[in-house]
Amino acid sequence: MKHLSLYALMVVVAAGISLPCEALEFTAERLSRTGQEVHHARIFYRDHMWRLEYKEPGAVSATIVRADRNQVWHLIPSIHHFRTESYGSDYALHLTIRLDNETSREFIGTQTLDGHPTTLYEVVATGPGGQKETYYQWVATDMNFPLKLVKKDGDWMVEYRDVKLGRLADSFFQLPHRYVPMEP
Repeated sequence: MKHLSLYALMVVVAAGISLPCEALEFTAERLSRTGQEVHHARIFYRDHMWRLEYKEPGAVSATIVRADRNQVWHLIPSIHHFRTESYGSDYALHLTIRLDNETSREFIGTQTLDGHPTTLYEVVATGPGGQKETYYQWVATDMNFPLKLVKKDGDWMVEYRDVKLGRLADSFFQLPHRYVPMEP
């Protein structure tokens, strides 16, 4: 059955039928940068929920985001605790092809990125203060998936590498057994 669903998804993509990225289940390496700060994480994603397993050292080694429950759990495995926060836009992944408040999109060209054929666009969107913000976006045409988004001024970027489509276990999006909440 798993192979049949993946086959059906490949047929839909090959036929050029557009599906929202939220309908996908995938794992990938996620690279994000704000200014000089770079973060590497493995992401596990399914409709409105995702798990990030961080590559950098630190107390928190994984975060489970449940937008469907308006919750975020930060896991601290060294002491089997977790911290809960409310879901906010800071946790958004930018997985849609059309950006929020997008005002224009211009075709720039085609490239291969991480082995996938992509279409490169220059996208203009209105920022929170009403200012125009310009981005470059690489959309993988074989998966209908935004592999990379970079702010034109170079101050911010997010990139997905080694994307693997497929069904994920429910346990990726649930609190581990024996974890207890942190005291406030």
